[in-house]
Amino acid sequence: MPSEKVPATPAVRKRAPRKSAVRETIPAPARFVDPERRADLIAEAAFFRAEKRGFSPGREMEDWLAAESEVDALLMSAEAGPRV
Repeated sequence: MPSEKVPATPAVRKRAPRKSAVRETIPAPARFVDPERRADLIAEAAFFRAEKRGFSPGREMEDWLAAESEVDALLMSAEAGPRV
């Protein structure tokens, strides 16, 4: 008689967890902002910063750099999406 191969351990069927019990967080797709749009947002934010200080000359670069940081932070937080 031919001998059958018997597995050393019995086969255990694993069940997938129920979908209602599994809570997955799916990241939002990254939103690309083209460089022109980013520059427009920075220019607008820099304008409002200059307006707040009465358009006094000599601080244009400071306004631009602060606006750039602000816009980039907003874009990064929007890209990350809401935390669940």
